[in-house]
Amino acid sequence: MDEKKIKEKSIAVADCPVTYTMSMIGGKWKPIIIYLISKGANRFGVLHRGINGISKQMLTKQLREMEDDGLLVRRIFAEIPPRVEYYITKKGKSLFPIIDAMRVWGESNFRV
Repeated sequence: MDEKKIKEKSIAVADCPVTYTMSMIGGKWKPIIIYLISKGANRFGVLHRGINGISKQMLTKQLREMEDDGLLVRRIFAEIPPRVEYYITKKGKSLFPIIDAMRVWGESNFRV
């Protein structure tokens, strides 16, 4: 492919749909968090125990980012002690096929 054709097909990083998707689910923890919540792990403690190696501070940061991005909603129950649960939004559910495809690919290629 010559340089002119490459420039015609190039896209600015800010306009790239793959870059946008990666900003939502990229990194070490977000795909795992989405996967666990999709399987019913919606309490902070359950998520923390379910993700080996994540600190409480990092889990809190990732959950807040995903909430800000509209992937999760946080529901606070007025109980003693307070209880917080996380739920996937419609936008977050639209990522399930991507996360599942990543799982399938990983199962097929892990330690090959």
